[in-house]
Amino acid sequence: MTKKSKIIMWIVIGVVAVALIGILLSDAFGAEEILFSELLTLLKKGEVEKLYVDGYNWQATLVDGTMVTVEGGPSIYDYMSFSMFMNDVGLSVDKLSAIDIQFADPNAGSIWSSLMPLLGIILVAVVFWLIMRSAAGAGNANMNIGKSKAQVQSNLKVRFSDVAGAEEEKEELAEVVEFLKNPKKFSNLGARIPSGVLLVGPPGTGKTLFAKAVAGEAGVPFFSVSGSDFVEMYVGVGAKRVRDLFDMAKKNQPCIIFVDEIDAVGRRRGAGLGGGHDEREQTLNQILVQMDGFEANDGIIVMAATNREDILDPALLRPGRFDRRINVNLPDVKGREQILKVHARNKPMAADVNFKTVARITAGFSGAELANLLNEAAILAARANKKLIGNLELYDGINKVLMGPQKKSRVVTESDKRCTAYHEAGHAVLACLCKHCDPVHEVSIIPRGRAAGYTMTRPETDDNDVSYNKLIDNICMSLGGRVAEELVIQDVTTGASADLQHVSELARRMVTQWGMSDKLGLVAYDSDQPVFMGMEYGNQSRGGYSQETAATIDSEIRRLIQEAHERAVKLLKENRAVLDNMSRVLVEKETIYTEEVAMLMKGADYKEVIAFMDEKEDVHKTNPFVNMTKPSKEHIVSDETESEEKSEEKTEE
Repeated sequence: MTKKSKIIMWIVIGVVAVALIGILLSDAFGAEEILFSELLTLLKKGEVEKLYVDGYNWQATLVDGTMVTVEGGPSIYDYMSFSMFMNDVGLSVDKLSAIDIQFADPNAGSIWSSLMPLLGIILVAVVFWLIMRSAAGAGNANMNIGKSKAQVQSNLKVRFSDVAGAEEEKEELAEVVEFLKNPKKFSNLGARIPSGVLLVGPPGTGKTLFAKAVAGEAGVPFFSVSGSDFVEMYVGVGAKRVRDLFDMAKKNQPCIIFVDEIDAVGRRRGAGLGGGHDEREQTLNQILVQMDGFEANDGIIVMAATNREDILDPALLRPGRFDRRINVNLPDVKGREQILKVHARNKPMAADVNFKTVARITAGFSGAELANLLNEAAILAARANKKLIGNLELYDGINKVLMGPQKKSRVVTESDKRCTAYHEAGHAVLACLCKHCDPVHEVSIIPRGRAAGYTMTRPETDDNDVSYNKLIDNICMSLGGRVAEELVIQDVTTGASADLQHVSELARRMVTQWGMSDKLGLVAYDSDQPVFMGMEYGNQSRGGYSQETAATIDSEIRRLIQEAHERAVKLLKENRAVLDNMSRVLVEKETIYTEEVAMLMKGADYKEVIAFMDEKEDVHKTNPFVNMTKPSKEHIVSDETESEEKSEEKTEE
């Protein structure tokens, strides 16, 4: 219910209440009702002290103070009519002279009979006024629906120093800042600053923060709006909001307009979805005209962010509109260290925390994930009633971000525990035996998130390109858990579902995307780009191939996995003693690290390793970063077990 509806409701309730009070008051002043014949009897006996005559309504006050009203009396309004009537009923006027008799004015009604019509008129007038006002408000709302929803911020405090780990991107944007501060420096040389800057990158890499930093460094107004804020259910509203946004910006030149998630309104036109007068296309056309049309907007720089550059309209990306495209990638090890230091400014960190080490073990983390890591570490420290955030909290925070919280309270049977121990030991042993696999950092059978256990490896570098041999070794290592179950348990479980999904996807990409099959040659049959139905709709042949080729692809995928499986069986059979010792240590200690894995691979007995861990049981509790570099979320092998309630398991790497 709106505010105006509530007002109308309360007015109606008030008028009805007043009317009811009037009726009740009129009834309250009434008295006991008697017949007219009884009144005449009382008059004859001289028991009436006062008499009030109002037409048919007669009221009498008796000598004892009792008030009565009369039913069935004649209509009388003056003394003459009253005298004549009393003579007719046998009562002389002289006998009634001792009674105080009053007559009502026939032309005057009661106060309530006068007020009720007036109250009705007032009620109708008020309701009509409120209805007209509501209609006017709706008209104003319709007028305001085309107003821009952009939020204007001035004097932003964000600076380039608050954005870490992207020095090249800062250099690109520094030119924009310089133009906003000193435009004549460029115009005197005939240079034209880019009118639009498109920030492209994965989620969480700081694209919005970059835009704020540019506005903060330049000291200009910052208009921020989302791509979805333009389009409404009414036709033409999106285009009107674009015009209104640029009109506001022209009044505040120089300034920055930042459109977040521009792909919501800037999708490619003519994709076969929607008509030529589609509302989104009208909005996009207006953006194109405002950015580079007949009117010049020299003092306005449009910045936009997206992670789907592939679906943007080509007209939006041409020179004169978004002239400059800046790729904001995931930070490298140096960038991660800088980002960690920025987010740790307002957090009490322990003296022995080394951000360089933390940066090396967080390969693949975005800026947002690093901020979340420090926040989780702070929460863990507060939960433990600590005053400082230490290495233990940081390490637990990393695992929590990657895998979820530990579930030590989960009831695990001995058979499941033994099976999980052999499964994870199979992964770890093969990771050590395969030359191109990353070193093992941690092996655990403690449930974390949805995984019943996990094996974490650490890459030596932040390489973007992966070789064929490394991919083959990773497939072999991922099959280690399933092979260990086959050799030791003499059975297979659902715990390898995530491993099978991982190796199948990896083998399929090797065959269809990366040209790593001799039978199929250097042909890409698939793309790793997200599917945009509008583009695929007009290009039916893209990604198409014959049934014979599809059968060959399936055959090659099966061959890669089968060869890796046979290799895993051979390696684990040859190192069965290491597999048994490692699984026994895992059953006893639940978690082992690089040192223990190295001892076991060198032939140490499980008793020797357990004794070593007992002597140094506090090492990883006080400093969990000992002897490790950087586990990556792309290099974690997690395994899940099928619960009693689920017959089909879907697992995550």
